[in-house]
Amino acid sequence: MFGDDTSVIISEPCLRNFERNMSIVFKIIKKWFNSNLLSLNLDKTYYIQLLTKNNFVNKINTEHDNKMIIQTNFVKFLGITVDNTLSWKQHIDTITPKLNKACYTIRRSKIYLSYVALKMVYYAFFHSVMSYGLIFWRNSTNYKCACKLQKRAIRIIMGLRIMSHVETFLNS
Repeated sequence: MFGDDTSVIISEPCLRNFERNMSIVFKIIKKWFNSNLLSLNLDKTYYIQLLTKNNFVNKINTEHDNKMIIQTNFVKFLGITVDNTLSWKQHIDTITPKLNKACYTIRRSKIYLSYVALKMVYYAFFHSVMSYGLIFWRNSTNYKCACKLQKRAIRIIMGLRIMSHVETFLNS
């Protein structure tokens, strides 16, 4: 009944042309949804304006079927939080609690599990969260926070002190 995670990219530097193109695209999408017996939920429809350091946010008042399309500074897209400056801070802030919980789980499990089993727990609870979408956010300045948590998890597994090097585990 719904086309989940339908996304459209409109690249247009001129504000007037952008608004016009957005209106045209919504008409095309609405027609396609209707012809395929799908519904477009305008309450969950929003747009994000990607910016550089030299840009500023332009408030664009756009509506479709008498409903305002809301502008947002970040959007969750297939499990990755994309912000309008592509700094990835919002995404890393989203996964940090999950990574902390994984460290806690590893620490609590350490007394019951072998090294091999702990490694499996690491890959299941920590590595899977951290590596998802890493190709996009790896070069972010905010990556260091996630990297520190990864080192903490590895130190817990290996029984190392706080400042010990963990590179040998990362390569194995």
